[in-house]
Amino acid sequence: MKLQGRNALITGGSQGLGRAIAESFLREGASVVLCARDQAALDTAVHELKPLAAPGRRVLGHACDVSNEPQVNALVAFAQRELGVIDVLVNNAGVYGPMGPTESVALADWMRAIEINLYGVLLPSRALMPAFKAAGRGKIIVLSGGGATNPMPNVSAYAASKAAVVRLMETLAEELRPFHVDVNAIAPGALNTRLLDEALAAGREKVGDAFFQKLLQQRDSGGVPLAKGAALAVYWRGQPVVDLWGGIADAATGRPWQSDTMACMMSVAKGICAIAMAMLYDQGLVDFDAPVARYWPAFAHGGKPFT
Repeated sequence: MKLQGRNALITGGSQGLGRAIAESFLREGASVVLCARDQAALDTAVHELKPLAAPGRRVLGHACDVSNEPQVNALVAFAQRELGVIDVLVNNAGVYGPMGPTESVALADWMRAIEINLYGVLLPSRALMPAFKAAGRGKIIVLSGGGATNPMPNVSAYAASKAAVVRLMETLAEELRPFHVDVNAIAPGALNTRLLDEALAAGREKVGDAFFQKLLQQRDSGGVPLAKGAALAVYWRGQPVVDLWGGIADAATGRPWQSDTMACMMSVAKGICAIAMAMLYDQGLVDFDAPVARYWPAFAHGGKPFT
């Protein structure tokens, strides 16, 4: 099991991708604490996930608004009290926010989306960073989302917040590098979750013809399977990880590659890589289950290609 004995905190864990990540973590031997604002949905998720836990592992829930600092601090204190050391933080909670021309949506709703999507990554990360630094290890995973790679007319709060999240992720990665704490973003692709339902319900008039048509195609095709998106978050040491924004991590050391080749590639092409991979996936040319070496055969660790 890749996460045997590890403890994880997953925000937005009661449904959608967050719940799928929790399932994957449990199957790989981790204990998890889930948070969500809806206590009833959280209780249901915890109850249904408990049978997946390995012997001696736990599934817990704690209601929390990730944009509220006192609530986040209480959540982290609960997780540490119940599980001990937290090894992995998955910042999954997020919303689309208001939809429509930027000048016409309610400013309070626009600002609220920024709070949830951006502060909802900052606050849990801040709360756990001292413990990660003291331990000399840890993982912080964030969801970059389509707004991080492309303009999204009529969904501007989401696009702006996700672009900010990626830059925050890159900055925290540099801050925490000396402490061997990994900070990565994953881009799972177009998932059929409540966000899709909300955008479709908003209608063509609010989200625009092009985006609405894209959403219909996503709905009809089934979108990216949640299990595939969740699989991107499951790694520790000993497994390479494809991260469409942060590059390929050197999982043998738990740190990003230090080689000049990697530094050059990522400084020039990380954005291009994310877009290209998404396009290849849409056309069925990329299989996220395949080894990393299939797509980057020239990259090697210790003189030997990843397999």
